[in-house]
Amino acid sequence: MPLLQNHIAVITGAGSGIGRAIAVGYAREGARVVALDVDADSARQTAKLVSDAGGTVDSFVLDVTDRAACTAMAKQIADTVGPVSILVNNAGIARRNGMTGAPEAVIKDWEDVIAINLTGVFNVTHAFLGSLRANKGRIVNIGSIQSFVHIRQPSSPAYTASKHGVLGFTRALAVELGKEGVRVNAIGPGFIETPLNAATRANNPEAVRLFMEHTPLGRAGKPEDIVGPAIFLACDLSSYVTGSIVMADGGYRAV
Repeated sequence: MPLLQNHIAVITGAGSGIGRAIAVGYAREGARVVALDVDADSARQTAKLVSDAGGTVDSFVLDVTDRAACTAMAKQIADTVGPVSILVNNAGIARRNGMTGAPEAVIKDWEDVIAINLTGVFNVTHAFLGSLRANKGRIVNIGSIQSFVHIRQPSSPAYTASKHGVLGFTRALAVELGKEGVRVNAIGPGFIETPLNAATRANNPEAVRLFMEHTPLGRAGKPEDIVGPAIFLACDLSSYVTGSIVMADGGYRAV
């Protein structure tokens, strides 16, 4: 029997990269997938991939920084799709600028990254919390190796702060909701080849080299490398796992 049969799984940032890969993987394991993304075309493309592979999928547009829109989306999905029992908070951006750049750019980076990567996780989780509590749901937050360490080149204090925050939020929520049977965990990807870091890979080969030298497996990850941990944390195989982060970083944090 598929591992996620009879579950409805909402995935933010599902229009590309890790989110898209998880959507396809969850559908393969029997979940009905709800693909959310700020870009309508990307969300539809993911939905087509899932549907063409035989999965059941719905797609909607959502800006995770808009708290009212998140609340409205949770109601719309409850009314038109059904009760959500899995939530993957994947939507995120990366801005690789340090603190010593142009003040306006530094401030803009901070506000945008925190709004999407951290406050967005809160907004979506809060919106779907009723359904998740009622169905003893599972929340999977996408953290990072930067939930623990700061990458010096290129510097990214806003991104590091946001991913530290995601891990803290994961642990706090796991403690609060554990007695209700809701499990909350995170995944910590390393250097994964996605559209999010395409510019870095194209324009900063030195940064890529430094990552690879620090990665025991000696290769960059693919979005599909995150799917297994995401399925594990959403299914009953991890029924006694909460408040944890599963690192999928090629061994980066072991060095």
